[in-house]
Amino acid sequence: MDTLARQRDQHTLFVVIVGMSLTFVVFGFLADPPGAVLRGIGDIVFARDLMITDFVGVGGLGGAFVHAGVVTLVACAVYRITGAPVDGAAVACLLLVLGTALYGKTLLNIWPIVAGVALYAWVRGDRLADHVSTAFFATALSPIFSVLAFGTALPAWAGLPLAVGTSVLIGFVVPPVARRLFDAHAGFTLYNMGFVAGVVGAVVVSVYRAFGLAPQPEMVWTSGNDTPLLILLGLILLGLLAAAFARDRAPWRHYGALLRRDGRAPSDFLDSDGAAAVLLNMAVIGALATGYVLVIGAHLNGPVVAGILSVIGFGACGKHALNIVPIVVGVALAGLLKPFELTDPGLIWAALYGTCLAPIAGRFGPHWGVIAGFFHASTAQVTGAVVAGLNLYGNGFAAGFVAAVVAPVAAFLSHPRRDTATEDEPVPAA
Repeated sequence: MDTLARQRDQHTLFVVIVGMSLTFVVFGFLADPPGAVLRGIGDIVFARDLMITDFVGVGGLGGAFVHAGVVTLVACAVYRITGAPVDGAAVACLLLVLGTALYGKTLLNIWPIVAGVALYAWVRGDRLADHVSTAFFATALSPIFSVLAFGTALPAWAGLPLAVGTSVLIGFVVPPVARRLFDAHAGFTLYNMGFVAGVVGAVVVSVYRAFGLAPQPEMVWTSGNDTPLLILLGLILLGLLAAAFARDRAPWRHYGALLRRDGRAPSDFLDSDGAAAVLLNMAVIGALATGYVLVIGAHLNGPVVAGILSVIGFGACGKHALNIVPIVVGVALAGLLKPFELTDPGLIWAALYGTCLAPIAGRFGPHWGVIAGFFHASTAQVTGAVVAGLNLYGNGFAAGFVAAVVAPVAAFLSHPRRDTATEDEPVPAA
């Protein structure tokens, strides 16, 4: 793809994301009066913010969605000001921000980690633009700021500096750790930063737990807003579809090539297949994710909408209909064999966020995707306790372990006599 076409495609996706964020803001003000919205945003910003805290239950439907839209618009402004490219990874990052700002990231708690990544870039002499996506991905650990600042018995004069210092340090160490830990799963999970945040978060939580500062996870999970949220999702999906056809009257022309890709990270469907095919893909997999939630009878709320947005966002850099369905089938199968309901929050998230394992299905076949999804459903139930609910990408942490185990086994059994000199070895030998 030539430079001009790439810039045009990136601008298209940037405009779409800004449009989605503004849609959230408008939706929020339609849901609640302005006064209630502003009070809700205040409650959200100073919330204790442990997983899973549905901001709809903290600041109301209007406050939660206006807050999420504003956080994402500010993130978009950072991309524009720094000149960071809005490539496939950036699309996924921004929609992850839009979603997780419904249950964890706030207008206040993301900035110390972003500052830490900026400090890392400055020390290395790198352009900040090259690290913007890393910075916003790293805000998976932003609840640590909220908990230390507002959720402990420490006085404000001690808690706030501790929260800022810890978060800046996290942002500073995440980039080099992310590079090294990528080798553990070799790109077979799309949520590398979730894996990294889990490892870093486990270290931080262990230290604070030793001093009696680690909090106990809590649950705020709302229901009763199915109809308005379904309408909102429907408008977003229709908007993506309309944008695909506005960009290309026949967006399916390149969609077939996209579906043939395995999605292994780092993938950039925007660069390889163009904006029209990516927008069509995002609409299709978003509809599949929404359909799954409706079929199992789950309620729509902030965290569930966030999970659907994560599926949509990574439709620009790894996920498509053929490689996510086997993962969801594996999670659902595991759920049916356990003494849980598919509508339990943990299993809903495992199905939606577990699609980060899509490259396993894409590379080794759907049966391996089902196996990966099956194991992920159990692993995700355990790993959350390790970080005390402070990693917003908890399923990414679990998926890193699943990918590190399943991918090399799948690679070996798929090519048991493979020549080790063969180019593009799926998993490093050591």
